[in-house]
Amino acid sequence: MSIPFQADNDLKFAIVKAVRRREPPSILRRPMRPGLKPSVIRNSWNAARDNRVLVSHDRRNMLNHFRNHLLAEKPSPGLLVVSQGTPIGLVVEAIVLLWAVTDPTELRDQAYHLPSLIHHRFPR
Repeated sequence: MSIPFQADNDLKFAIVKAVRRREPPSILRRPMRPGLKPSVIRNSWNAARDNRVLVSHDRRNMLNHFRNHLLAEKPSPGLLVVSQGTPIGLVVEAIVLLWAVTDPTELRDQAYHLPSLIHHRFPR
């Protein structure tokens, strides 16, 4: 079973377009309202509700929220954090590769940086 992803509003739309050109558009759902800065919590709730791994550039806020979410013993499909300066092609390749070879349970309650897949460990 492939992993569905949800782009956060701050994720470069060029990444969303490139992934959707390479693979079925459903693997990376575009943000509901691109360009707006909605609540960090609302973005993660929407992704979790739809069982999608959230992909975001917002390292500071999203990692803090993710940590608090896990401490509250709430499950998450996962979080992928992308540095703003990472070349788009590398990010697209990483997302497509994860979609193709990773089981969704492998990312559950986990946070990674793309494209390096550096893993964040949050104590529970």
